[in-house]
Amino acid sequence: MTDTDILDSIDAFLARDVVPHVHRLEHDDIYPEAIVERMRELGLFGATIAASFGGLGLPCATYADIVERIARVWMSLSGIFNSHLIMSAIVQRNGTEAQKRAFLPRFASAELRGGLALTEPDCGTDLQAIRVTARRDGDAYVVNGTKTWISNGIHGSCFALLVKTDPNAEPRHRGMSMLLAEKGAGFTVSRKLEKLGYKGIDSAELVFDDYRVPVDRLIGGIEGRGLQHALSGLELGRINVAARGVGIAQAALDESLRYAQVRRTFGVPIAQHQAIQLKLADMATRTEAARLLVRRAAELYDRGDRCDMEAGMAKLFATEAALENATEAMRVHGGYGYSTEFPIERLYRDAPLLVIGEGTNELQRIIIARQLVARNPV
Repeated sequence: MTDTDILDSIDAFLARDVVPHVHRLEHDDIYPEAIVERMRELGLFGATIAASFGGLGLPCATYADIVERIARVWMSLSGIFNSHLIMSAIVQRNGTEAQKRAFLPRFASAELRGGLALTEPDCGTDLQAIRVTARRDGDAYVVNGTKTWISNGIHGSCFALLVKTDPNAEPRHRGMSMLLAEKGAGFTVSRKLEKLGYKGIDSAELVFDDYRVPVDRLIGGIEGRGLQHALSGLELGRINVAARGVGIAQAALDESLRYAQVRRTFGVPIAQHQAIQLKLADMATRTEAARLLVRRAAELYDRGDRCDMEAGMAKLFATEAALENATEAMRVHGGYGYSTEFPIERLYRDAPLLVIGEGTNELQRIIIARQLVARNPV
């Protein structure tokens, strides 16, 4: 199947299974069970998992195109499989052979679905400050602590869990490890977290109370590499979030172009007014520039090259483009942009998450600057 065939199937899925239902599901914050099942049938939970493990083995560039198309229609859907695929990428890149054989086929089939458990109530961007601990006890680790804002926390069943195996280590990252944690005794979901936007997907607080994880679930089999594992997964995650930004920016542009040609003032469509034309031109330029940055980062990822700077650039620019386009789309639509009858208000609520999630845009700027200096020594 060619990339064109894959994208055509995604477009057909969106038109048939998502567009007729998105307004109701999003408005009522309902988890889209039937849509998720259809995504499983399409293989999206194994999109970037190697074919040898039962996945589609898609290149990151194709995956980014898929995410963009889905985000144009309903961004929340992309989050349901993105977090899952970050976990999968961490295992595929860093897991032992036994872990890959045991988990990747189950991830690809969506028998096990889940995500990445990094954030804690007092720790977001500064991952080295996490407090969840994993103490070795015979053939298991005993985990205690709380994670928060975990995507798929309620409906997921397995998570790449960042823990402190040595809380006293210096530097701090040497005491961090990552475990594959399936739900069980001592692992509870304390509550669903309510959000301004990004409805439908569950964001939850997870509590670990003497939760036991077998030692063979330590990703890579060596303690102290958890932060590196997390960062390797976040490269894919940031490309995904950047692609979502392109999708939101494109959707805002599409809606504005359509509306500007049918809404009339002073006897002509508002698309003929220079003030609106300037907005449309800027929106289109931002969208295309963001798309090219995402494509560049995805190409580097596919080559196996380091791309934290490029993924950071794509994430920074594309998400800011989404936020700005959503705001401009509301201005183009006027009062109708503020109405829940039109999708603009949903884009306006969803876009702010993108500049925060997968590392704030302030953090992206720091990453970019540090990499620029490191790559260009005097």
